[in-house]
Amino acid sequence: MKKVSLVLSGGGARGLVHIGVLEELEQQGYEIHSITGTSMGAVVGGIYAAGKIKEFKEWTLKLDKIDVFNLVDFTLFKSGFIEGDKVFEELSSFIPDKQIQDLPIRFCATATDLISKKQVIFKEGSLYKAMRASIAIPNVITPLKNEDSILVDGGVINNTPIPYAPRNDNDVLIAVNVNADLPIPEKPEKLEKKEEEQSFYQSTIDKFNKNLSKLFSDDTPNDLSYFDIMNISFELMRNEMVKNTLEKNPPDILIETPRYFCEIYDFYKAEELIEMGRKAALKSLNDYKDNQ
Repeated sequence: MKKVSLVLSGGGARGLVHIGVLEELEQQGYEIHSITGTSMGAVVGGIYAAGKIKEFKEWTLKLDKIDVFNLVDFTLFKSGFIEGDKVFEELSSFIPDKQIQDLPIRFCATATDLISKKQVIFKEGSLYKAMRASIAIPNVITPLKNEDSILVDGGVINNTPIPYAPRNDNDVLIAVNVNADLPIPEKPEKLEKKEEEQSFYQSTIDKFNKNLSKLFSDDTPNDLSYFDIMNISFELMRNEMVKNTLEKNPPDILIETPRYFCEIYDFYKAEELIEMGRKAALKSLNDYKDNQ
């Protein structure tokens, strides 16, 4: 049985792809001995390391439009418009917090300290604290204050934290990038019909964007909202850094899915994203075997 050191990227809702990847790795007989993740990759990876990925998957698939909206704790803080704590309170009702060093699988999450301007690696301590710090997208989700640090999304510095992945002799290094510049695959008919109905959550975000844009000039090109500008700028910088990381630290297997499939807050697309992850993993694993 091949042992795997797995690296999971951030990408908001796109990170649900990681669930399908994990399922396919298990199906193909790979044993994951370590997981390194940032942002949503830290959340999915941490929950998997805690042995609760099945419960998490079932929860994401059951969320309806109102459920998703109710998990968004809007705030008026200048540091972000979502607190990000409500979802962890919900998760804690069926996934208890654990100490990272006590997990059955080696796990580390990355965050960025705005004070020291350095990457922070969580290898011990509260799993929930590590995940919460790692998902704090700048200007969107409020940062986590930790002693003398102000922690935000690990993807600010490195969205595919390959250099921090614990390795064993003769293991396989697998990296998953959910923000690749790839064409969007065709969707099954039932999923297309499901997507025709805009989520209540999405419509609320749209209203927020319109109201926020009124605070700024009306001559923004292409009707981009304030949030759109922040998000696109962040993703452009992040994706260039990912390219550099992959060039300098090429994994044995790279699994990628298209970033344009959904926006970072489209968590209602869990079913499609999980299936996309499974298919992408199967293709990359088969290519790897063919080249051995």
